[in-house]
Amino acid sequence: MKLPERALTDPDHPIARLPDEWEQTVTAWGEPAYRGRQIFEWIHRHGVLDPAEMSNLPKALRARLVQDGVSWPLALVSSHVSDDRTNKLLLGMPDGERVETVLIPQLQDPSVVTQCVSSQVGCAMGCVFCASGVAGLKRQMSTGEIVAQVLLGRRELESDQRIRNVVFMGMGEPLHNYEALARALVLLTHPAGIDLSKRRVTVSTSGLVRQIDRLAQDFGGQVQLAVSLHAVRDEDRSAIMPINRKYGLDELMGCLRRYPLSKRQRITIEYTLIEGTNDSVADATAMVNLLRGIPVKVNLIPMNPISESDLRAPDASHVTRFQKCLTERGMSVFVRKTRGDDVAAACGQLAFHPPERGKAPSRTRQRTTISS
Repeated sequence: MKLPERALTDPDHPIARLPDEWEQTVTAWGEPAYRGRQIFEWIHRHGVLDPAEMSNLPKALRARLVQDGVSWPLALVSSHVSDDRTNKLLLGMPDGERVETVLIPQLQDPSVVTQCVSSQVGCAMGCVFCASGVAGLKRQMSTGEIVAQVLLGRRELESDQRIRNVVFMGMGEPLHNYEALARALVLLTHPAGIDLSKRRVTVSTSGLVRQIDRLAQDFGGQVQLAVSLHAVRDEDRSAIMPINRKYGLDELMGCLRRYPLSKRQRITIEYTLIEGTNDSVADATAMVNLLRGIPVKVNLIPMNPISESDLRAPDASHVTRFQKCLTERGMSVFVRKTRGDDVAAACGQLAFHPPERGKAPSRTRQRTTISS
């Protein structure tokens, strides 16, 4: 996957350099170009960010990398393991800000892990059912910080586990941080590095139409798209998702209809079920009509509780009724099983942590295990 021209921003951290950029860097230092690819592989394939451990590099080059700032841009503060083995990592950055990322093992095969990655500190979208947006947007995350979550996440896996899927469904609106996101997508899927399958990387959005169009143009539909819908009438959606006041449902649906998809590819529609708000049979019928003609699969998400809101999920019978209304009309529908809610790691529960000014993040692993 080639970096889109409009995302050719200067790398914000050595982690964010692509192989050809590393080659340009080391040749400017008087080193042969192949050393650049070696450095890229140390960082992205092997997850090594201590130049002293890059054993096939000359000592002088390793010293130069230290001067260049090759190091972790974030560090593990604590980890919290759920009863179902979901692992929520709290990560600290040098400016004191903190974010969360989550490692979610498959229930059928716990060796296969999905990582939920954050893209912003906080969120500007203000969705009422999501803890990340309650405090608003604090700052954008850099490409280096985004990619480092995956590199660090791999270090926290059990010996038999591997990260197979990465979903940008953590803190923040990924498309609101487009330049950093685009570079991160190229890095995460680069064959000389982590080499994630493009079909295994999903970008979730609350519905930023212009940026969805840009993602489609820059990546040709290779990146999987998930859209947070959560309501099927403009008045209802605007009440719980302020972005709808800028991009209404008609405009959003038009955007999804032109998103490039292969024959078997589907856009994922995320729909948080909220009792008394969007869970009626009439809502289900309206969803069928709204999405008609768009290749989609629907994930129903009974709302996970957050302390900042009195909203709650409908009871199980209402969830089943809603699902049945959709499946009877030919839609592909799944009810997402709640994962990690006992450590506040479930969908919508990742929260903003106030910065600890003047404190460098600890590199000591602190694991809090919730026993079964």
